[in-house]
Order: sequence, then C-alpha cells, then structure tokens
Amino acid sequence: MTLFHLLTEGSRALEQAGVPDAKQDAKQLLLAAFHLDIVHFLLSRMEELEENSRNEASIQLYRNMIERRKRRYPLQQILNRQEFMGLEFYVNSHVLIPRQDTETLVELVLEDTKALFGKEKKENSEKSLLDLCTGSGCIAISLARKGFFDRVTGTDISEEALKVARQNVENLLPGWTEDIDQGEGCMELFLGDLFEAVPRDGRRYDVIVSNPPYIPTKVIYTLEPEVRDHEPALALDGEEDGLAYYRRIAASAKEYLKPGGVVYLEIGCDQGEAVRNILQAEGGKEIRIYQDLPGKDRVVKACFS
Repeated sequence: MTLFHLLTEGSRALEQAGVPDAKQDAKQLLLAAFHLDIVHFLLSRMEELEENSRNEASIQLYRNMIERRKRRYPLQQILNRQEFMGLEFYVNSHVLIPRQDTETLVELVLEDTKALFGKEKKENSEKSLLDLCTGSGCIAISLARKGFFDRVTGTDISEEALKVARQNVENLLPGWTEDIDQGEGCMELFLGDLFEAVPRDGRRYDVIVSNPPYIPTKVIYTLEPEVRDHEPALALDGEEDGLAYYRRIAASAKEYLKPGGVVYLEIGCDQGEAVRNILQAEGGKEIRIYQDLPGKDRVVKACFS
C-alpha cells in the first residue's frame, strides 16, 4: 500500500460518485488524513507504507472522509476549514462556507475605510463596524484583522453559528477582547435576529456590512447537493423573492449608523437593481453596485446621512 495507491483509490471512488474535482478533493483529504504537505507527499508517494497503528488509523480516516465526500458533504466541512482573505477559518455544518465572492465586499470596505479614516484611526473617535448574519465571522474577523476599526460587532440568529464565530475570534484575533479598553480592539458577538441582537445602549456604527440569506426559497432546491443538503438553510433562504433581509436591513440601518455611515450588502448576481431600489426608498444615497472578479454584480453600497 502506497500513498499513490490510496490517492488513486479515492479519486476513482469520487469520480464514480459524480463528485466535481474528484482528484483534487481526494488529494486534499489524503494530505489531511496523513498530516502531510504537498512536498512530503510527492517525495514519499511511491514508498510502501509501514504497517503500524498510526498508518492504519490514517488510512481508515482517509477512507471515511472519502465516503463522506461521496455523499456530497462539502470538502470544507469534512476538513473543518476554509481559507478566506488569506486566513484559515474553522467551519462546520452550522455556518455558510466562506466564498471568494464575499472577498469582494471585504476588499471594498478595506479600500473605502482606508481612504476615509485609516491614517486618523488613533487620533479621532472610535471607529466601529456591525456585521449582520455573521455566521463563521469571516467578514467581521477579516475586517478586524486587516481594517481600521476599534470595535467590531457581529450578530447571528443561530447560537451554533456564533459558537463557530467565537472559535474563529479566539484563533484569529488573540489580542482582541469584549472590552473596548482592555485589548488591541473590541470584538463582540450577539445572538439575535439582525438589529434585534444589538444592545440598546445608543451605540451607532460607521459601517454596517452583511451577507444575508438571499436565495429565493424555490431556488434552493435546484442548488448543488453540497449546498442544498449540507449548508444551513437559515443562511441561504431569502424567502419568496430573496429580498426579505434587504428590506429589513434597509428599514433599520439609519437608526444604527453614525451620520454619513455606509452600508455594504452582498447580493445575488441578479439582485443589484432591486436592492438599489430598496435602499433608495429608505433614504440611501450615493448607491453603487460593484462587481466581483468574474464581472457579476456582487455588492451594493449605500450612504445614509
């Protein structure tokens, strides 16, 4: 038995099950099961594996992983990790898997806030951000790590999702605390439905971001099984027309923004004009739609006076 033999076995099993990218997925699972990087795999892939308990356990783990992937569990859930903005996030079945599309939103916020107050962060008042439907925390944590914010708040209706976000805060923001005066920055996570989770203490934010559920209910059943069957419906279902959360966010955003505050919303590629109209009806100004790398509409930005 060699690593190459195992890789071939796993690749063939995934291909027969109709799994996309079968060979690449089998390789990722093999590396994880044997705790190898690609260099050591290439150096040792043709060598006979020693018969010992450690290798036996790794082989069994690998085959179990292959079986899960055959049943179309997402690769990221099997590995419990996903890279986003150059950071490795812990994920499981309770959170939406971070996607490259969402990096468009994060990069736009970073670019805008650097221009607005990046150089003045230490001289002026506290800069704060609210992330609604935070899920794994990938948006909030990335902006806390790479941005210019003193206070970052995330909310989610799922207690299990917030457990994942808290683990990612612990892993990726070790210097941040829940006390604005006690650490490098303040990172807070609150359980509740959108703005209802935010403490009623008069706080307001410079920036509100969200990647809310935006897939119309009837469309969910047409998605790939990895998404349809294994990612949380709470993070996907935007109700009948996919726009329910945008209406709710737009209706309340101005109550939680500082004067001149900005909202950034991830959208489905065919929702730009609809979300623009929703924001405009609630007083949004200077509304712009931004595209992702493939050129599809991905983020809507609006200012509120």
